[in-house]
Amino acid sequence: MTEERQEARMAETIRPAEKRDVPALAELIEEIERFYGAADCDIQPLEERLSQVEEALFGTPPMACALVVEDGAGAIVGLAAYSFLWPAAGTSHSLFLKELYVRDTLRRRGVGDRLMSELRSLAAARPGCSRLEWMTDRDNPGARAFYKSLGFAEYDGKIVYRVDPRVPKG
Repeated sequence: MTEERQEARMAETIRPAEKRDVPALAELIEEIERFYGAADCDIQPLEERLSQVEEALFGTPPMACALVVEDGAGAIVGLAAYSFLWPAAGTSHSLFLKELYVRDTLRRRGVGDRLMSELRSLAAARPGCSRLEWMTDRDNPGARAFYKSLGFAEYDGKIVYRVDPRVPKG
């Protein structure tokens, strides 16, 4: 790794999200939605995002946790949103990674790898946590290649179901 690249890599800090990060996370979530192809009309209004991010991460009880990536200037440029799920195997639980996102300007610089390492450390440090799990879309070759580059194999054993609870069964 070149000295310049090493310095750039060290400029980012990974830390747990704090309440002061809610506005930046709400903005980053819009960027994530657009990355996945959401149209303007599908983007949740900022005030709703602010409220939901705060409730999810800092409500009583919180629904999720997040690690944030902060660049050298203090801007939030990435996140890993996760929750602990029970049961996993037997009576153990798992750390479930819901979203891993790094701004395109920082991709391929080791930030995603560092986030995954931090998540593995969080899971390993938590008594009773037997695994770290996540999903990616089959039609997301970039994410699939990223996870493969870290040495993770795809698991074929599960089928994912999804339903909108507001839509009547039919």
